[in-house]
Amino acid sequence: MKRISILIAILTALVCGSAPAQNYVSIGAGDKELSSSPPDSKAGSPVLEDRNHRYRLRAGDTFDVDFTLSPEFNQTLSVQPDGFGSLKGVGTIPMEGKTLPELTEAIRQAYAHILHEPLIVIVPKDFDKPYFTATGQVSKPGKYDLRSDLTITEALAVAGGFNDKAKTSQVVLFRRSSGGSFEGRVYNLKKLLASRNLSEDPRVLPGDLLFVPQSTYSQLKPFMPTMSTGVYYNPAHY
Repeated sequence: MKRISILIAILTALVCGSAPAQNYVSIGAGDKELSSSPPDSKAGSPVLEDRNHRYRLRAGDTFDVDFTLSPEFNQTLSVQPDGFGSLKGVGTIPMEGKTLPELTEAIRQAYAHILHEPLIVIVPKDFDKPYFTATGQVSKPGKYDLRSDLTITEALAVAGGFNDKAKTSQVVLFRRSSGGSFEGRVYNLKKLLASRNLSEDPRVLPGDLLFVPQSTYSQLKPFMPTMSTGVYYNPAHY
């Protein structure tokens, strides 16, 4: 939650500040680096990294390992807090961060000196379910299970939709890159919905964070004169 709070503070400064909003932001793994321009300006608008969709093991995950031809080696394993797991008869190997195919190969190699080309099947038992987080100016901010493929607009609908303070033209999608840093991209959902073409509506991946900033108009509204003064304000300009 501390990391999410830091992200929200940075996003609020970026999107709601007086400077024009950028289309790209990147935060380092230590939350110390902030860039408002893409790494390669010659490449044009950056593309948000599309991570491997396969689930990667985390500390605390539990799974069964079945050896089809050597059932005496069947076992139940857990990813320990240090990221390692203990295999029967061969010791420990690193497990955290691996996909199931990667772990299957790692276990096969660990038993190579005991078994000849063992057939291994891994069955997850207890693992961290895929999720996304929606925060900012949505009706129901929070962490939600990602039960199926969702786009940004669908995910925000799950979070109750926008509230009346939302700046829908600058919704930010944050995604953790393979290097551990966060990459963000600003999407104009106001324009996307107005076009009635959702074919360009980006898909949400496990671990994504959606941030909806507050519009400048809603921040200034309490200090604006009422309509009785004869002054007209157009919210679209804010």
